[in-house]
Amino acid sequence: MQSRVLAWPRAAKRLVVVALDVFLALLATWIAFTLRLDTLHWPTGAQWWVYALTPTLAVPVFVRFGLYRAIFRYTGQAALQATGQAVMLYGLMLLGVLLWQRWPGVPRTLGVLQPLVFLFLVGGSRAVARFWLADLGHAPVKDEGRLLIFGAGTLGVQTAASLHLSRQFALLGFVDDDTAKVGRSIDGIPVFASTELPAVVARQGVTDILLALPSASRDRRKIIIDSLRSLPVHIRTLPGLADLASGRVTVQDFCELDVEDLLGRDPVPPDAELIARDLAGQVVLVTGAGGSIGGELTRQIVRQGPRQLLLLDHNEFGLYTIHQELQGICAASGLSVELVPLLGSVANYARLLSVCMAYRPATVYHAAAYKHVPMVEDNAGEGVANNVFGTLNMARAAQTSGVKRFVLVSTDKAVRPTNVMGATKRMAELVLQALAADTTDTCFTMVRFGNVLDSSGSVVPLFRRQLAAGGPLTVTHADVTRYFMTIPEAAQLVLQAGAMAVGGDVFVLDMGEPVKIMDLARRMVQLSGLSVRDEANPNGDIDIAITGLRPGEKLYEELLIGDNPERTAHPRIMKAHEPCIPWAQLAEELLSLESAAQRDDLEAINTFLLQHVHGYQPGELPAP
Repeated sequence: MQSRVLAWPRAAKRLVVVALDVFLALLATWIAFTLRLDTLHWPTGAQWWVYALTPTLAVPVFVRFGLYRAIFRYTGQAALQATGQAVMLYGLMLLGVLLWQRWPGVPRTLGVLQPLVFLFLVGGSRAVARFWLADLGHAPVKDEGRLLIFGAGTLGVQTAASLHLSRQFALLGFVDDDTAKVGRSIDGIPVFASTELPAVVARQGVTDILLALPSASRDRRKIIIDSLRSLPVHIRTLPGLADLASGRVTVQDFCELDVEDLLGRDPVPPDAELIARDLAGQVVLVTGAGGSIGGELTRQIVRQGPRQLLLLDHNEFGLYTIHQELQGICAASGLSVELVPLLGSVANYARLLSVCMAYRPATVYHAAAYKHVPMVEDNAGEGVANNVFGTLNMARAAQTSGVKRFVLVSTDKAVRPTNVMGATKRMAELVLQALAADTTDTCFTMVRFGNVLDSSGSVVPLFRRQLAAGGPLTVTHADVTRYFMTIPEAAQLVLQAGAMAVGGDVFVLDMGEPVKIMDLARRMVQLSGLSVRDEANPNGDIDIAITGLRPGEKLYEELLIGDNPERTAHPRIMKAHEPCIPWAQLAEELLSLESAAQRDDLEAINTFLLQHVHGYQPGELPAP
């Protein structure tokens, strides 16, 4: 029955509510007469005017207070307050009319008694409707899980109310460290201390814990998450306060822990003034705009209000997707940025020069590159053509068209590389260092950072897919470690370094301690409410398989070739001092590399890279 009522047209439901209020106004009038006259009442004479007056006054007042726009099954304190205010105004109007007309047989006290009865009837009808439509207390809870909410604040209570309506989880309690709340209850739901969690989980069969801590610091969240890792529960979280400001919290808002929680450290804070300095009101070009890093660059750049943002990519679908997303951002934020999607490859110099001459960008962020290590290892010629000569093509086009700043997105794999991808990225750095040392009006700089969590090639989405499939999680080596950062961090670093550059700079991020991939895999398994199956726990849920290092893969990555990095204006950004080759010499030698790439001659490519890239060791892998 409830589902049929909910399916009625909105106008029909409003008409039913208006008719109900008319009936309740008449009923309240009859009850008020009966109580006041102390006998069962039947209207006579002028008393009929009161019966006509009460609904005539009530309905317009209720319309004015928006009571017919409310959704009954979601009504709460605000709706009840509005109802009380509406009835109060209605009562004053009714009392005023009765005092003015002085109809015979109509007591003046009816102007006070009838609104009180009417308020009771209207409030009761809303409560009954909410109870009935939401099917509270009668609908069986769907077998989604048994849940605790960590955080008994406003957001936690709001989430509990949504859960009560959705019936998708059995809410067993709140968890909080506030001693004023522990041991008490909120709407009949008990509040437990965090120290009680292991016992509560075991006793009540908890399957999920939801973190409702949108304003907690990263350090605080890390401590809480680490304390939950040993429990056999699935850890979920809610969006931040900014994401929740626009609407109601629902079960659909529950999400997996974000990559910052997996990273286990505070993200590097941006310097907003530094980021905006070279972007506001400018023409900016981003190559590889459809990729993970390029896309995030465009998202952050567009919010700085450039006059024109040029999006270059050879991937049509990726370019279409980011263009649509940026249009949505501009519309939602009221930004008047001209977005220009440009199909083209960095291997095509003529196309790059045409774009630069037509639009005259002031700044270029060069994120276009082949980055997947095994893929470039198997396609070395294309890797060289795209990563080395694509960078050279873009740099030449930038110089010719008068670009002021050119920022290359590089990688820690360029440091003493054991693979073609890393070596080509170091060659791209050498090209820009040589051009910067030569006479030029364009400021060339490079930004080098580690692996990016949740990017298209990151291990995090791979582990998530493997978890969803029931495992195993694949790790190439038990001791492999990587530096990690988030996609927004990487993009902010690129923007900030570009603003600080003076020419030929190689910027690196102080990324803290490297993360062991095996530890990351175990962390993701445990936070999904599962356990790792190994010798110590043969009955666990998920295996972690060691697959062996891939061609060109290193156990450890480095950020610096030389020593003694120089501090910059940003506390977490350093400037490296790396050796370079004069442009006159490098330009001539690049001809042989270009010829080898065109022939896809792996031996000639490796010979060249061995001669020019410090520490390059092709095919040498650490022993497992």
